[in-house]
Amino acid sequence: MNRMTGIIKESIIEPEQFSEYIGSTIKVHGSIYKVRRMSGFAFILLRTKREVIQCIYGEEFSRFSLSEIGEEYSVIATAKVVKEERSKTGVELHLIAVEILSRPAMESPIVINNKKVDTSMENLLNYRPITLRNEKERAIFKIQEGLCQGFRAYLSTQKFTEIHTPKIVYAGAEGGANIFKLNYFGKEAYLAQSPQFYKQMMVGVYERVFEIGPVYRAEKHDTSRHLNEYTSVDFEMGYIESFEDIMQMETGMIQYALNHLKEHYRFELELLKVKLPEVKEIPTIRFVEAKELIAKEYNREIKDYEDFEPEEEKLLYEVIKKKTGSEFIFVTHYPAKKRPFYAMEDPEDKEVTLSFDLLFRGLEVTTGGQRIHDYEDQVSKMEERGMTVDLFESYLMMHKYGMPPHGGLGMGLERFTSKLLGQDNVRLATLFPRDRNRLIP
Repeated sequence: MNRMTGIIKESIIEPEQFSEYIGSTIKVHGSIYKVRRMSGFAFILLRTKREVIQCIYGEEFSRFSLSEIGEEYSVIATAKVVKEERSKTGVELHLIAVEILSRPAMESPIVINNKKVDTSMENLLNYRPITLRNEKERAIFKIQEGLCQGFRAYLSTQKFTEIHTPKIVYAGAEGGANIFKLNYFGKEAYLAQSPQFYKQMMVGVYERVFEIGPVYRAEKHDTSRHLNEYTSVDFEMGYIESFEDIMQMETGMIQYALNHLKEHYRFELELLKVKLPEVKEIPTIRFVEAKELIAKEYNREIKDYEDFEPEEEKLLYEVIKKKTGSEFIFVTHYPAKKRPFYAMEDPEDKEVTLSFDLLFRGLEVTTGGQRIHDYEDQVSKMEERGMTVDLFESYLMMHKYGMPPHGGLGMGLERFTSKLLGQDNVRLATLFPRDRNRLIP
């Protein structure tokens, strides 16, 4: 009887270990990314889990025919490690033999092994399982992985507990028309717009909680900044003294994550030529003051006193960058009319809330603020808005039986990644985008 011990015997050498094996013969696996035939030899690029490795086929040392292999063949290669200063890895592999594990059934409909996939966004997304194999395309999502690692690590140092909340819910956190309905065994249910209700509930359990997970918005937008399913980085924290505690926590989280990228994702950053922002501090400005600043600096009439137009977000970024050097700006004290029913109003001015948005390079990437924690205050505000309080009985249970002052935020991971990489469309930072026109692949 075989028994599993959890010990994996690796006979395959990883690229980061190659320098330790110069002059030795090793085995490495991967997919053949590109074959460049020359006179009497060939460059064979092997795509491994993180890097594309340069291998050399030579008639004097290779014991197989070049005609036996092709692009996207999965292989185990036996090769000699030879020092090569001009290579990214400092070595090159002289191929001795290859074991073919699989062959593609047909030729790829799209060229993926150039420096970039030179095609329309429609094709890029239609052939996503293939185009993601491009070296630069997959680097995007390694960087996104690094951001999540950084966020998790930082929040763990701050004593947050990671939670996983339901995505099928009885009521929407924000209500309105932008919510997907579904039939749940004969009952009406919805896809969660955010983990808002549940993360607030869990503040009463763990005090500080976070989640990185999908959320759903049935918005009929078709813009470069909107998705109908996206990944939200949420945290909620109790016993806050001010909603500024939340902004301080997010500032620290971003600083930590960017440093994590510098330390562990240099390869991808250099490949994509990413210029990481310096985040020593993030300035803040009140919503009304931001509106007035934009109007003054650009001689623009203020048309909407309740929210920002996308163009205003870009203009605010430009003026703040010029004045402070920061690529981030917290905009605070949004009008109460534009914030959800659980947003706490400013005791000094009930027309505004103790809430904020974080703008990054001219795009809103985070919304957060302090929540109402008192039961009577929450019920009163819901009644003022004409909401049916009974429908929120399970949510209000936490208020009824006592909650500390608390607040939190939600960050759009794809938006943040997209702006970090200097992209012009959030779909480019989404593995398999879901928008009003796209359900596959």
